[in-house]
Amino acid sequence: MDNQDDGIPGEPVALSVVIPMFNEEEALPALVSRLRPVLDGLRDVPYEVVAVDDGSADRTGVLLDAFRLGWAELRIITLRRNSGHQAALTAGLDRARGAYVVSIDADLQDPPEKIPEMLDLARGSGLDIVYGIRADRATDTGFKRWTASLYYRLVRRLAGPSVPAQAGDFRLLSRAAVDALKALPDQQRVYRLLVPWLGFPSGEVTYEREARTAGHSKYPLGRMIRLAVDSVTGFSAAPLRIATWLGGFAFLVCLGLIGYTLWAHAYEETVPGWTSLFIGVLFIGAVQLVCVGLLGEYVGRIYTAVQNRPTYFVAGDTHADSPADAGLRTKS
Repeated sequence: MDNQDDGIPGEPVALSVVIPMFNEEEALPALVSRLRPVLDGLRDVPYEVVAVDDGSADRTGVLLDAFRLGWAELRIITLRRNSGHQAALTAGLDRARGAYVVSIDADLQDPPEKIPEMLDLARGSGLDIVYGIRADRATDTGFKRWTASLYYRLVRRLAGPSVPAQAGDFRLLSRAAVDALKALPDQQRVYRLLVPWLGFPSGEVTYEREARTAGHSKYPLGRMIRLAVDSVTGFSAAPLRIATWLGGFAFLVCLGLIGYTLWAHAYEETVPGWTSLFIGVLFIGAVQLVCVGLLGEYVGRIYTAVQNRPTYFVAGDTHADSPADAGLRTKS
């Protein structure tokens, strides 16, 4: 794995807060006004805020530069293009210097006021991971709550019960957990499944999910479906086994249709059989397309791995000792 992010020089910090951002100019002022007092209030905890600008097309970068003038702990990593939420999160985790690293989104649906509680729990109980658990999602639409519930039931069934229900990307990781994640070769990362898979000691902090402070969701239905597909194909071969069972079931249906066809031919009732034949052809064709599609998802992942293209490129990092483009990852 070509990981040139390791060993970025600089004074160590106790806490890094990683925030992936894409077109968040409307949410940034509220985020800074809530996050900074929380972090400044931590006693004897030197920190950095790692804001990852994921190729924003609005004034996100301009506002970050303005806030940094009066906030020395704010560090800005700018990606050359929009690489996606998980890739931006990877860039932040790769370059974070903290003994503990908290990841949080910029929309303030996950409250930054919970960060001290997460840090205290990790330190007091010797935990490497502290998950932020959404105890109340009343601010989400009914459709969003239903799809989220369906997603977590699916991944817990495929990836195991170690995946916390209602845990997103708001979590705290120890340096040991971050280093373990950086060592993994996965390209299409889904951290809400990768982190539990590590098996590190973990705890939970619950909170009520708030309404988005400004702007609009960066996870529309299409990206939610893509996340679900990546989660399933990245952590389980169950869909391939489902394809096998569908093929076996289709074979049994074909045997039944063959028997019916022979019976109809023997009694010269071949014309009425067109209905069953038509249904059988449609069914077998549908099963074949499903199986080919499932195989295509896995072959696509293999193709991506063989290409070995970087998941992101860093255009700039305001940390004095972090050159641009030193943060490219070929395995993330």
